[in-house]
Amino acid sequence: MSGTGKFEMFANRLDKVNRHISKWARKQGITCYRVYDDDMPEFPLAIDVYESVLHVSEYDRPHGMEPDEHVAWLEGSMQVMSEVLGFSQSLIFLKYRQRQKGLSQYDHFSREGAEFLVRENGLRFVIKPSDYLDVGLFLDHRNTRQMVRMASEGRRVLNLFAYTGSFTVYAAAGGAIETLTVDMSNTYLQWADRNLALNNFTEEHHRFLQADVLQWVRDAPKRRWDLIVLDPPTFSNSKRMHGTLDIQRDHVWLLNRTLEMLAPGGMLYFSTNFRKFKIDHAEIKATIQDISAQTVPNDFRNKKIHHCFLLKV
Repeated sequence: MSGTGKFEMFANRLDKVNRHISKWARKQGITCYRVYDDDMPEFPLAIDVYESVLHVSEYDRPHGMEPDEHVAWLEGSMQVMSEVLGFSQSLIFLKYRQRQKGLSQYDHFSREGAEFLVRENGLRFVIKPSDYLDVGLFLDHRNTRQMVRMASEGRRVLNLFAYTGSFTVYAAAGGAIETLTVDMSNTYLQWADRNLALNNFTEEHHRFLQADVLQWVRDAPKRRWDLIVLDPPTFSNSKRMHGTLDIQRDHVWLLNRTLEMLAPGGMLYFSTNFRKFKIDHAEIKATIQDISAQTVPNDFRNKKIHHCFLLKV
C-alpha cells in the first residue's frame, strides 16, 4: 500500500473514532479525553485532546524507517490530525519515544515552556504538553479521581507519589479536612501547589512534603490517615531514592506498610500501570477489591491501561 493510501486510511479511522468519542465526551461534559489509541498498527500513536491542544505520543516499537522517512511519516500524521480534528499544527504536541536526529530541525516537535489551563469535573489544572513525557494530568484516572472526591468528605487524605497533585485537588474539592501531598520532586510539588491554588485551596491544612516516598513510608507514624492514594511508578532507581522500586517485587511490603498508616475504617486506593501486575491477595493485610473496570474510562480502548484496587482495613 502506498504512503498516501495509508494516510487516507488513518484519516478515515481517526474521523470515525473522533465522531464517536467527541459526541460521548460532549454529553458527559468532558473536555480532556483520548480520541485515538493505537487503532491501526501502521500508526502506533496515542492521541489525547486537552481542550485547545492535542497531545500525541508515539509508541516505542520497531518501525523500519530511516530517520528522514520517520520525519516524513510524523509530518504526514500530524497533517492528518490537524485536518481531521481541527487543530492547528502549532497546538499539536508530539512526543516520540526515541529521539531521531532528523527531528531536531522541526521546532514544533520540541517547544519548551508551553502551559495551558484545562478543566475537569469543574476543577482546573495546569498542563505542560511540551516539557515532560506526560502533560501533568493522567486521563486514564479521571474516574478514580472522582471516586476519591466522593470519598473525601471529612477525611484526612494522604497522596503518595503525588506527581502534580490532581488527586489532592479532588480530595480538597470533596471536603477533605486535611491533605498531605508527598513526592520526591520539588518541581512536581510546586506544580501541585499551583493546581490547588488555581482551585482556591490555599489553606494551611493542605500541606506538601518533598521526600523519598519509600523512606518516608518506612518511618511515618501509624494510624494517621483516613484515605490514602498510592500511585507509584512501575520501576524507579532514582539516585535520590533509598534503594530501588520494582512494583511487582515490592508491592506487598509497600502496601502493608502503607496500610499501617490508615486510621480504623480507612481506605487505600492503589494503582499501577504495570500491565502484567498480579496482586498477592494472601500476603496483604486488608480486604481487596479490584476496581480496574470502574476506573478505566470509556474513551480508553485499552482496558488494561492500569490496574486499580480499593483496600480497606
